[in-house]
This record gives sequence, C-alpha cells and structure tokens, in this order.
Amino acid sequence: GVAPALWHSDLTSAQRRATWRAVAFGRAPVVVGARSALFLPFPDLGLIVVDEEHESAFKQEDGVPYHARDMAVVRAQLGGIPAILASATPSLETLNNVQAGRYAELSLPERHGGARLPEISLVDLRADKLPRLEAPSGSPSGSPGGPPGGGQAWLSATLRAAIAETLDAGEQVLLFLNRRGYAPLTLCRACGYRLQCPNCTAWLVEHRLAGRLQCHHCGFAGRLPRNCPDCGTEGSLVACGPGVERLAEETRILFPQARSALMTSDTLTGPDAAAELVRAVQQHEIDLLIGTQIVAKGHHFPQLTLVGVVDADLGLFGGDLRAAERTYQLLHQVAGRAGRAERPGRVLLQTSEPE
Repeated sequence: GVAPALWHSDLTSAQRRATWRAVAFGRAPVVVGARSALFLPFPDLGLIVVDEEHESAFKQEDGVPYHARDMAVVRAQLGGIPAILASATPSLETLNNVQAGRYAELSLPERHGGARLPEISLVDLRADKLPRLEAPSGSPSGSPGGPPGGGQAWLSATLRAAIAETLDAGEQVLLFLNRRGYAPLTLCRACGYRLQCPNCTAWLVEHRLAGRLQCHHCGFAGRLPRNCPDCGTEGSLVACGPGVERLAEETRILFPQARSALMTSDTLTGPDAAAELVRAVQQHEIDLLIGTQIVAKGHHFPQLTLVGVVDADLGLFGGDLRAAERTYQLLHQVAGRAGRAERPGRVLLQTSEPE
C-alpha cells in the first residue's frame, strides 16, 4: 500500500526537489533509487536493500568516485541498521565476506512460483559452422543500409532451428549480444585501413539506424565516409563483425513474420520508453527480442522460453581482470530470462571455446 518515491538522473529539477523534501520530512517511507539515493536526508532510515549488488553500474567513476554497494554497507553501519545485498550471481567481494563470516548468508534455492531453471546447452561453432546469409530475392546484395545478402550470418543452424520451433509454438525468443550498433569495426577492403576515433584511436562503431560512426569510449561521432580516408577508394568500406542492429537485420530475413524489437541503451531513450517496451513484451506484442546487457536486468517475461546467446565468448578476452567473473554473471543473468513461468525454458550459448 506504499507507493515508492523514485530517485534517478532522469527526474526533472521539480521532481527531484519534491522527492528530496518528501524524504526529509518523512513523507516517503520507501525510496527506490540509483546510486545517489544513498545521500538523501532520511530522518529515520531502517533498511537498505541493494538489488543486483554485483552490478558494475554501482561504481561511480566521475566526480567523487565511490562504490554504491560498499557505501550502502557503510551507511548501514553508521545507522546501526541492516543492509541486504541481493543477487543470483554475487560479486567475489561479497562471497569472500560471507566466507569470512563478516556477512550472513540467506539462500533462495528455488525459483519463485515453482518455475524451473532453464536447460542450458552449448553450440560449438567449430563444428556447427556459421552459414552464409542469402538476401531475399529482388534485393541488392550487401547494399548500404540494405540486407547483408551473401555475407556472413551469425546464427548457427542449431539456433535457427530452435528459434523457428519456439516461434511456431507461440512462445517468445530473446537473442542476446552485448555489442551495440551495427558492427564494431569498419575497414577498407582495398588497403586494410580501420576507421578509428581521432581522439582516442579506439575503433569506431557503426550505428546504421542513426547513420553515424561512434566511439564508445569518448563519445566522438561522425558520418560514415563514402571514400576510404587513407587510400581514397570509393565504396571500399565494409562492416566487420556483428552488433545488435546487424543481428536484427539477419532475423528479419530469416523470420519475416516475427514481430521483433531492439532493447539497447541506444534505442531506449529513458525510463518511459523502457517501461513501454517491457509492457509490449509482457503482452506478447513482440515475438523476438534482441538486446544487449539491458535485457539481463531482472525483467519477467512469462512467455519467453528461449534465450540465444550469439557470442558467449565476448568479454572473456582483453585486459579486464574481472573478465571471467563478469562474463559468468552476465550469462547467468540473461539465461534467467528463460522459462520464468509455467513453460520450461532453454538457453543456447554459441561459443568457439566450449571448454
């Protein structure tokens, strides 16, 4: 019977002022907020719950750096109140604190409502080779902005068959690829030049829906040139590798009758847009959902029974010391979207490193 007060960066100044005053004067018994909600003027705070405590988003990088999960524990200690750190995939720090006896452990071994955990299978891409994709008849092969006819496909035969079977049964499918945009790299097939950011030399990511190239490190953006900036050859720039936009293009060719939608930070412009998309999926107005890590955030889609992870190896390689931990957490969380109601779920992980 208590409507929670909200606190996050998308609120207007008037909304923030009203919420701040409601908290200060004790008129907001429950607050649901992002990191900075810890610093609201609670007159009599009695409990802090940190949901999905493993989330890297709890770390504040700019301004005053702090970790909101750790700050919540400090805040609870100062007030002599309990703090609950909730997660299906706890961080290594939290697990260590449990093992050392600093934190108590409360285990929930079963899913809510009697739902079963999904069956998880590996698709070994060394044996189940990715096929080539044929464009629909009458469409130019590989034209800019058009279907990638004759190019590399990113869904294996095993995953395609599972998608078709699930859609035929009237159930929903989630395809997960933690890579925004159309392609992570654009290079010149004449000279091999790779389009990179002029500020930080990271590869520029093509966002075809927005018609631009973007650096995901510093935010630089520009239009895709017609000629190679290095050798000047016209029409030689090609997209390499898949992003979610390219995956959506492939699914439209393979499953033209399926109602599909993208769920990424680029396509959802705020809380209202996110809530509307979640509502559409829950009402089965969408058959096939394609998304990045946003889709792994605890959403409950009762009719979603198949999760296909297009590249389960993504994130395991590079300089991140937490690569294994974060990859496990992300795959576990996205797998948890399947079979959350009475219908059983299954998860297919496409990988070139099944061991």
